[in-house]
Amino acid sequence: MSLTLSTKTSPFPFAALAVASYIQKVEFNFHETAIGASLDLDGAQYTTEEEIVKVLAELGGLDGDSTNAATYFALAKTLPTITAVPDILTALDSLDNHLVYRTFLVGHDITAADWMLWGTIRASVKTLGLLKNGQHVHALRWFSHLESLESTQAALSSIVTAKANKARNTKTAASFSLGLQNAKEGEVVTRFPPEPSGYLHIGHAKAAVLNQYFAKMYKGKMIIRFDDTNPTRERTEFEETILEDLNLMGIKGDTISHTSDYFDQIYNLAIKMIETGKAYTDDTEQAQMREERGKGIASVHRDDSVENNLKHFAEMKVGTVEGLRWCLRAKISVDDQNKTLRDPVIYRCNVIPHHRTGEKWKIYPTYDFACPIVDSLEGVTHALRTMEYRERNAQYFWMIEALGVRPVHIWDFSRLNFIYTLLSKRKLHWFVDNKIVKGWDDPRFPTVRGIRRRGMTVEALTQFMLSQGPSQSLVSLEWDSIWALNKKVIDPIAPRFWAVVREKYVPVTITDGPVKPEVKTLPRHKKNPEVGEKQTVYSSTILVEQEDAALFEDQEEITLMDWGNAFVRSKTVGPNGEVTSLTMSLNLDGDFRKTKKKITWLAQPTDTYPMADVTLLDYDYLITKKKLEEEDDVKDFVPSVTEFREEALADANVKTLKKGEIIQFERKGYFIFDGTAEDGKLEFIKIPDGRAAGLASKAGKDAVAVEGAVAATPAPSGVEPQSTSKMYKVEKVYGEDGVSPVSSSKM
Repeated sequence: MSLTLSTKTSPFPFAALAVASYIQKVEFNFHETAIGASLDLDGAQYTTEEEIVKVLAELGGLDGDSTNAATYFALAKTLPTITAVPDILTALDSLDNHLVYRTFLVGHDITAADWMLWGTIRASVKTLGLLKNGQHVHALRWFSHLESLESTQAALSSIVTAKANKARNTKTAASFSLGLQNAKEGEVVTRFPPEPSGYLHIGHAKAAVLNQYFAKMYKGKMIIRFDDTNPTRERTEFEETILEDLNLMGIKGDTISHTSDYFDQIYNLAIKMIETGKAYTDDTEQAQMREERGKGIASVHRDDSVENNLKHFAEMKVGTVEGLRWCLRAKISVDDQNKTLRDPVIYRCNVIPHHRTGEKWKIYPTYDFACPIVDSLEGVTHALRTMEYRERNAQYFWMIEALGVRPVHIWDFSRLNFIYTLLSKRKLHWFVDNKIVKGWDDPRFPTVRGIRRRGMTVEALTQFMLSQGPSQSLVSLEWDSIWALNKKVIDPIAPRFWAVVREKYVPVTITDGPVKPEVKTLPRHKKNPEVGEKQTVYSSTILVEQEDAALFEDQEEITLMDWGNAFVRSKTVGPNGEVTSLTMSLNLDGDFRKTKKKITWLAQPTDTYPMADVTLLDYDYLITKKKLEEEDDVKDFVPSVTEFREEALADANVKTLKKGEIIQFERKGYFIFDGTAEDGKLEFIKIPDGRAAGLASKAGKDAVAVEGAVAATPAPSGVEPQSTSKMYKVEKVYGEDGVSPVSSSKM
């Protein structure tokens, strides 16, 4: 059962995709060669969206009252053919009236009719725009509810992911439920078991999101359990930050527990293992034990008596000198082809005080022994584990059977890996300990705190995790997909400001500019007035970027954004070819649609109208190799410089921002305000926007870090080389139609 779509289809079949994601019973695939939508189900093929929606709705029990539903299917069919605004408004009026006292179109639950009409409106920019004008509050409530559902968000994000990946035959499994065997509504219990020895990274985020997703899907519960079985590495500090990070992502467990809550039960079960001959103590040296396990050689203690094993285990528990020499091993197999079954260690000594239990224990269970026990004791029904544990699944099931505890289902999913990225806690610790980064929230780190500090939104992070679905393919993902999705989230709400690089600005004299500075109130976001307003200063002397000034031709007409057109009357050039000053005259009656260059600018600062001193920060990857192999030494792949700073002057409006707010410096990119530095300058971190060139490693062989500049990067294979200019094209400021300015003011 599969639904095949193309991101190029217009209008896009949103209804078919949304209902497929909602019912969780079919897989959907993106193929750019596909024409329209196609559903293959039990040998039959359906190719019209209406057919697909009806079939999927019936499959998911959403078909509803067919007589009433027909009315809204008919509306969904005719609405795309209506072009006149009054006629569209009439249709929306009718829909709004119908929904005054109703939550859904037909009956008391979501039906095929809801999805069909929602998809039609979603695919029409004009209809959607009119709906969002706020004149149809009931229809908008209905539409927004359907769009806010997790299944809908996952479906929409899968489109963005497919586009960002250039739809390389992207496969997204809508049917998460296919992997949860014997799942019953109201009975499913999942758990997210982080070790409190570091900060959450993006890989943990996927596990947390999926665990909560399943718990909510089946109206069950999720346990957040700290796997605190190694006192050497664990600290209370990490527990607190993990809970904070989960809260930032909107993830809250129904219960919070610790493996240490069950140390007594685990210990008693270990005694039971010894007494039943299923575990033995061993004092073989670690290196020798590793060699023997690899060669399938039995330990000399494998057949020791129960009495001796209990005696040694008692010594271990007290932490005597003799006890510290021993460990406890499960008696599973000597030479099984699955080497994880070759008598693994299940208890070892550690005399370091535990951050919760203090000095009560001198022995601690391994994760592989404690996990199945606590899963069973806490009522977990489905243990979600990454594919790296797949070989250990047999060990997990052996433990449950050997101990006679309640069985637990295992559901495997692929670990999230990104190119040029390390997720190993040990290696991340190395970067922190060697002060290569400034802490666990460094913007270069793949921790939840790090990527959020770099501008990743919780909404984009969650949508991306859900869009990955239950894939079990082990691949290293490009970062472009998740950052492209993030851009979709921030672009509609990020206020727009301007900035010019301090060392590269060029003063411009406007010969017919205002005699004294004038101030005008403008929207912070031209397409979203709810973002607020800003004050823009106009004066007879302004500053522009050197890169813009260098491209101006004599007597050329250009557009000063948010002001109007102007002619370049003269240009002064320095000894090295750099532009040192310009003279312009305004042409406010000019047509901005006819100019090739539309530039940002700032009024010359004065005591009355100062500008803001800012630092623009950009970052490179922490390693120069896409994927480190086991034998690679991380120290050999660390670039010499990974932080790049550029001093700039910015629009004074940025002084009102709060730390963590996201903005766009127009023609420079998206930035997140990181606070005020010790030197008093406001620091802004550049947010990747998903474009390949912006995400390429800057650590090229010939790259040289220059203060105040970003090192050059050879374009990666398959990506067209870009201009050395940091400016990039933007959409037309006033849309395609535009307006001709009419004013006697020089503003």
